[in-house]
Amino acid sequence: MDDRNERPNVTFSRFLVSPVAVSRGLRISAIIGTLLILINQGDVMLAGAMPALWKILLTYLVPYGVSSYSTAALLYETKKAAR
Repeated sequence: MDDRNERPNVTFSRFLVSPVAVSRGLRISAIIGTLLILINQGDVMLAGAMPALWKILLTYLVPYGVSSYSTAALLYETKKAAR
């Protein structure tokens, strides 16, 4: 019997929300997002003002998206190659 038929078909979206991708995305986002906030908004913060909330959110969201997407892509391609 072909064991490929017994394995559940794992989609890219499942890898995208997997604990590995989410955890890695959160860690990378915290580090890179904070560095980017300091680089891009440091002068605003040193002047005593708060940067716009949407800028802060996007600054953390972009590295999260890149990291979780690339992790999910690696997991998906590895699983696909193993078939």
